[in-house]
Amino acid sequence: MPKVITDDLDALLEVLPPHIAQPLREREDKHELLEIVMDLGRPPSARFPGRDVELTDREIREEDIEYVVSRVGEFTGDNRAGIERTLHRISAIRNRNGKIIGLSLRVGRAVFGTIELIRDLVESGKNILLLGKPGVGKTTMLREVARVLANELGKRVMIVDTSNEIAGDGDIPHPAIGKARRMQVPTPALQHAVMIEAVENHMPEVIIIDEIGTELEAQASRTIAERGVQLIATAHGNTLENLIMNPTLSDLIGGIQAVTLSDEEARRRGTQKTILERKAPPTFDVLVEIENWERVVVHPDVGATVDAMLRNKPFPVEVRYFEGDEVKREKKILSPSHLQILKEGKRGETQETLEERKIYLFGVNRNKVEKAAGDMKLPLKIVKSLREADVLLTLKSHYRKMSEAIKDAEAMGIPVYVIRSNTQTQVEKALAHIYKVKGEDEVSKALREAEEAVLRVEREGGYIELSPQNSFIRKLQHELVQRYSLSSKSVGEEPRRRVVVYKGED
Repeated sequence: MPKVITDDLDALLEVLPPHIAQPLREREDKHELLEIVMDLGRPPSARFPGRDVELTDREIREEDIEYVVSRVGEFTGDNRAGIERTLHRISAIRNRNGKIIGLSLRVGRAVFGTIELIRDLVESGKNILLLGKPGVGKTTMLREVARVLANELGKRVMIVDTSNEIAGDGDIPHPAIGKARRMQVPTPALQHAVMIEAVENHMPEVIIIDEIGTELEAQASRTIAERGVQLIATAHGNTLENLIMNPTLSDLIGGIQAVTLSDEEARRRGTQKTILERKAPPTFDVLVEIENWERVVVHPDVGATVDAMLRNKPFPVEVRYFEGDEVKREKKILSPSHLQILKEGKRGETQETLEERKIYLFGVNRNKVEKAAGDMKLPLKIVKSLREADVLLTLKSHYRKMSEAIKDAEAMGIPVYVIRSNTQTQVEKALAHIYKVKGEDEVSKALREAEEAVLRVEREGGYIELSPQNSFIRKLQHELVQRYSLSSKSVGEEPRRRVVVYKGED
């Protein structure tokens, strides 16, 4: 089982004003502490798993903020600082004039034993990508991966440490990384350049990177992999499906492109004419979805899994977890939880089983979202505050810049969905994916009925009325008919409204 070997909690408490530190020192559960929050004009609070605790009734004053700022390292371009030779992270919130008015002090812990879940993968030399929600232990696992590769396997390991998350603050790295070397990044915007510099200047056998989040970093990752250097990294996103739907980072798993098939090939495959396919070999051979320190899901062949997902076919995974001191493994065959790619005619879960989603829009056209939700009969509420939101929907251009709203959403564990542009089709795709409707029998049957009708009308002429469907499925049926150069129209009243397939003009 994973075991905490150090959290240097006393060093973190030393930088706090005494009236905030003392209540924490007296708590028996302080070893579970995740974060301390100090916002000007509000009482300080401590965050533990599943709960927040108010530490004192006294509101935070400017002198309290200054007390902490004067005792930690320098804040860099990403508004983060640390405490030398510890893994703690202090993040600042500033007002419009740049003055610090809030602090988040996250406890950094070195944990021994987490690598046992993926030790064989790490030792195989394959490129490994780790995914998971904030706080599940991605960086902790990277830290131990570095130590094991450098100390136990004797490899030349170089860590590209953007915000000193992996090896701690100061010029001397934390002992948790062992003999691995660390390159600090002056500003997050230069991470991709430092990644390339690490390969060109220091002859590493392994490069370790935390939080690949931009297109340039994805391109640098591919360059590193092509030079034969083992790459182990984390990325923004919780699951493999997140990467498939993320145009900025999909290159990490081979990139996704739309392909138009001939009529004959589409019939042979049993698909529509426009399908999605992987563009290139994936940068990462293996992908690990981290649920917590004690359980992961391994995709052993990323390329094969992506291909299967895009074709809506089952794919193998391996679930690994601790049972006592032993690592247990279970091989499973999963069906896609549904990628919601409208070009493939998928939707899934019926209207009656859908739950309302609260969506925060960042740069996305509200009118188009509301129209798409109405057409697709999706229960949706657009909220003005990120704290109310279930998900954040944004544009690729905003995601590339990693705007504050996006950083805040990821820090809060709110899923971020990205679309290329403010088109109705892109919005519909995103909404369909957000609702993660499971099972696609309703849509599959309706499209199969439409295709059979198309073939009959082509062969025999006349017209065929299809079964009644909702507006979303009727739209997909009309699109399918159009691809075969036939005509269609909707007739009847709801809920019996249906599509008629015929040749020529009405």
